[in-house]
Amino acid sequence: MSKESLKWLNENTLIGFTDKRGSAWHYRASEQGDEPNHYPGAIPVADVIRRLFSWEPAEGSIETTYLTDEGVTRLTDRTRKAIIRPDTGEILGVFKQGFRIHEYKRWLLEHIETILDDELFIGSAGLLKGGAVAWVQVEVPESCTTPEGVTFRPFLSAATSLDGSLSSTYQTGAQLIRCDNTLSAALAEGGAKRLKIKHSRNSLGRIAEVRDALGIIHQVADDFAREVRRLCQVEVSGVQWGTFLDRHVPLPPDSGRSRTMAEAKRDALNRLWSHDERVTPWRGTAFGVVQAVNTFAHHEQIVRGAVRAERNMLRMVTGGVDELDLATLQTLEKVLDRSVLGRAA
Repeated sequence: MSKESLKWLNENTLIGFTDKRGSAWHYRASEQGDEPNHYPGAIPVADVIRRLFSWEPAEGSIETTYLTDEGVTRLTDRTRKAIIRPDTGEILGVFKQGFRIHEYKRWLLEHIETILDDELFIGSAGLLKGGAVAWVQVEVPESCTTPEGVTFRPFLSAATSLDGSLSSTYQTGAQLIRCDNTLSAALAEGGAKRLKIKHSRNSLGRIAEVRDALGIIHQVADDFAREVRRLCQVEVSGVQWGTFLDRHVPLPPDSGRSRTMAEAKRDALNRLWSHDERVTPWRGTAFGVVQAVNTFAHHEQIVRGAVRAERNMLRMVTGGVDELDLATLQTLEKVLDRSVLGRAA
């Protein structure tokens, strides 16, 4: 099960620009501790360090003891090491000696600070899994609105882990204000821009690639707005929406739990498509289809083994958002029998 209780989320995640996007879903005044985790504007770098990254991970040896006829024998595994959070004493992971720690202050803040200026600021940051996973997200201060009525905030996120679950990942995306969804920054084949660096001995040699990747955030707004405009011009009739549902959520032939779950998902998607203000402004278009599926995944789909905030964040930084949106459009292509992915000629 997830370690992220409401208390954890209120004390170990920082949410900026709430004057623009409102409070996070997990906000509880009673769980805020000594100071709130919501910021009306940008989050100061110093606060990210003080509140989240004030500790440095440490390496420890792997030892065990066992009984023999001669007594207690101690054994040390010199091929492996433990990664420890010193302030809590928690072991976050056990790895071979070649595993390279990517310290949060260096890989998530020092690299990010190279692009912060009058136009880019920290919009969110946090720790998950007891501090084994962390992220920092950079945003522009003002939201963008397309002629089609889509208001969004382009971002670049940096995330890494100390438990081996995540490479250091730098990823672009767009957060929709109306529904707090994260969509792929480029709703087309290829998806958003992403760089992953494994925790290997050679990872430090790729710092220049990180700096190059961070420089692309200024392209995100134009890329996303262009794809929204293109998808809003692709018409999807009511009959085609029904055919899309048949392909996206096919009904099992036999009655039982799987059919019940499929019917519930189809009902939820139909409700979003027909009656939910997060989708209805774009109903009848390919963008509306993407928005319905994405909204369901973010806010209504059953989450197992985690809380929704953790699952959504991990989906964002691991490329799951790209995969979701791309798969939606690939299915829609088959229904419409035409390209909707904006492939390059």
